[in-house]
Amino acid sequence: MRRTIIQAASEEDESEINLTPMLDVVFIMLIFFIVTASFVKEAGIDVNRPDAQTREVLENANILVAISESNEIWIDRRRIDPRAVRAVLERLHAENPEGAVVIQADKKAYTETVILVMDSARLAKIFNISIAAQDD
Repeated sequence: MRRTIIQAASEEDESEINLTPMLDVVFIMLIFFIVTASFVKEAGIDVNRPDAQTREVLENANILVAISESNEIWIDRRRIDPRAVRAVLERLHAENPEGAVVIQADKKAYTETVILVMDSARLAKIFNISIAAQDD
């Protein structure tokens, strides 16, 4: 009689499913998706971009520069002094050499400010520069 009770208890232990391998796989998949996810960078402010009939979508637009209607320059949600734009762009380009610079200028921003940002990017050895526009 005693042997049958022990035998029944050992059969119950063997019928349990071991979830450890499944949890390991789920954890590894979670790490994979976190590492490979691309995070959207924002310039820091919303600008009213001008319309354009011809436009092209850039996939590697990693350095976003926003110019507000009051000619303030914003990069990574921080207002940047015009004299420091080159240094900030050099630092961001060093972090991601493949990234392009996209200038999001407001309709009412001065051309002088846009040219200043473009010149700063060129002096920072960044030659892939684009200006963002609204599609029709």
